[in-house]
Amino acid sequence: MRRRPGRLLGAGSVLLLGLAGCGDGGAGTQREWQSSASGDITVFAAASLTEAFKEIEQAFEEANPGADLQFNFAGSSTLSRQINQGAPADVFASASPKQMQKVVDADNAGGDPTVFVANKLQIVVPEGNPANVTGLADLGKQELDIALCAEEVPCGDLSQTVFEAAGITPSPDTLEQDVKAVLTKVTLGETDAGLVYRTDVAAADEAEVDGIDLPAAVEAVNEYPIVTLAEAPNAETGQAFVDYVLSDEGKAVLEDYGFGTDVG
Repeated sequence: MRRRPGRLLGAGSVLLLGLAGCGDGGAGTQREWQSSASGDITVFAAASLTEAFKEIEQAFEEANPGADLQFNFAGSSTLSRQINQGAPADVFASASPKQMQKVVDADNAGGDPTVFVANKLQIVVPEGNPANVTGLADLGKQELDIALCAEEVPCGDLSQTVFEAAGITPSPDTLEQDVKAVLTKVTLGETDAGLVYRTDVAAADEAEVDGIDLPAAVEAVNEYPIVTLAEAPNAETGQAFVDYVLSDEGKAVLEDYGFGTDVG
């Protein structure tokens, strides 16, 4: 099922401070994909891709009845470390060029990574905003319970960029290892606010959370690269999945979940 855009408490014009990408192509490049892929593949993917990739999985397996996708969703720093430690996988989709570069530098990428989507941050609060959070400065208030991603995680790294641009020192009560963990803390009402990707707010139940846009002057974007891996057990089907993600069909799903595909 396709998701609706997230409900916002406030808005602003968009000015993105782009971070470096990698690869020589992007989601704007039309890709052909094969419809005869078969066998099992394992995709290591950033946690923020969970809902979109689960929908893409259904479409890919319908088009390729002989294929079976298995996902490992986690923080990109965790995934890159697992890959470089020898975990078997066919595809890596990272929320950060920095984490992808670690895999490339270890000679574990099977080719040149391609940036396929971009994502930006939003403040997330429990539905109704009981703590009356109004903006980024509130995430520096010690009297509020704040959840953030750990700095080594892409959403945490990007959060630090945002805080530095705004001249704000955050006061987190918990640092999580992936963006979904931050969202869960807020959804359960365990914290007053968090900083997550806008796609996570859009994918959440609108009866549970609200999103607040960041000021345009401090917005920043993470670019997401994808690649098959050098030791992929099923490189052919892994590449077929990558090609599907980069195809018009894959782009349409990713855009539905709030990702920007005008990249590369």
